Amino acid sequence: MSEKTYQVTGMTCEHCVNAVTGEVSGIPGVSAVTIDLEAGKVTVDGDGFTDEQIRAAVDEAGYALA
Repeated sequence: MSEKTYQVTGMTCEHCVNAVTGEVSGIPGVSAVTIDLEAGKVTVDGDGFTDEQIRAAVDEAGYALA
C-alpha cells in the first residue's frame, strides 16, 4: 500500500473536506483519504490509483491540485 499527499487549492470549510473526501474515496484502489484543511493537503492511501484520477476527482469536487 502506498501513501501520496497532494496540495489542493480552494478548500476552506468542512463542506469542502466532505466533497473532496467523497470524490477521492470513490476511486478504485483508494483505501483511505485524510485531509488537513488548514494546510490544504489531501493524503491518499491505497494501491492502483493514478495522480490523474486524483486530479479528476478533486476537479469534480470543485477544487484543484496545486
